Amino acid sequence: MTNAPQPDFPALTSAANAAAEKAYARYSRFQVGAALLLSNGEVVTGGNVENASYGLTICAERSALVRAVALYGPQIRVAAVVVVNLQHSPSPPCGACRQVLAEFMAPDAPIAFPAEIDGQLQQVITTFGHVLPYTFLFTPPQ
Repeated sequence: MTNAPQPDFPALTSAANAAAEKAYARYSRFQVGAALLLSNGEVVTGGNVENASYGLTICAERSALVRAVALYGPQIRVAAVVVVNLQHSPSPPCGACRQVLAEFMAPDAPIAFPAEIDGQLQQVITTFGHVLPYTFLFTPPQ
């Protein structure tokens, strides 16, 4: 992503944690927060918001993205994402979040989330293209 701001992962993690503390997780008690670094340098956060009808629940990543679009318009681009949860459990973005983020994120943009590796919970930092290699926008090679 050209001219993208460099992510400060500790600061983004802290912002995501603050968002997770405000999450509405009445049913699952699984509080998730996300922090998006936008290409304009702004950081936007969101937390999961559950509903008695689970299908109406919104994840932290989509919550943050909807907020970013409301604040800055549909032209915004996401330079980096950090996802955390207060339960210290593995929680990569779900498939729906990955697909929605794909509308606003380049494949080479970094994304960080907790994952279990060799029995240890770690923050994984990888590229968005690694976690969602084939989006609906995918064009096969000619």
